Amino acid sequence: MLIVDIRIYTYKLRLGVKVYIHLYYNKFLYIKSKTMNMLRNQVQLIGRIGSETELKTLDSGNNLLNLSIATNEFYKDKDGVKQEKTEWHRIVAWGKTAEIMNNLIGKGDEIAIEGKLTHRSYEKDGETRYSTEVVVNEFLLLNSVNQK
Repeated sequence: MLIVDIRIYTYKLRLGVKVYIHLYYNKFLYIKSKTMNMLRNQVQLIGRIGSETELKTLDSGNNLLNLSIATNEFYKDKDGVKQEKTEWHRIVAWGKTAEIMNNLIGKGDEIAIEGKLTHRSYEKDGETRYSTEVVVNEFLLLNSVNQK
C-alpha cells in the first residue's frame, strides 16, 4: 500500500499556534499541534464592568483585583420576539495586571479579557460554597465610559 504524504502548513495568527495537517492517501486526516496544550483551558470574554474595581494588596505584597463582567446574548424566542440574556462572570487579576487594570478601567467600561477558568471552594457560615472565576492573563480596554 502506497501512502502519499501531503503537508499543508497553516498558521492561526490570533493564538500564535502552528498547526500541521497531514492528509494521507487513505483519506485519514491527522491534525497535530506542538502547542495544543495552550488551548485546553482558555477563556475569552467581551463585556461590561459591573461595579467599581477595588485593588487589594495582600500580606505577601501581591496585588489582587476582583470584578464582575456582564456579557449579553441576543436571540429570538419561539414567537420571534428578540430577547436578551445577561450572564455575569467573576474575574480575578493578580500582580501587575491587577494594578494596571485598576488604573485604567471602571464601572460601565467595555473590555475584552483572555484568561483561564478556575474553580475553588471555601467555607462560609459553616457551609461549603463553590466559585468559578476567570483569572486574567491579558485584557484590552475597548470602550471607556469613565475618564481616569
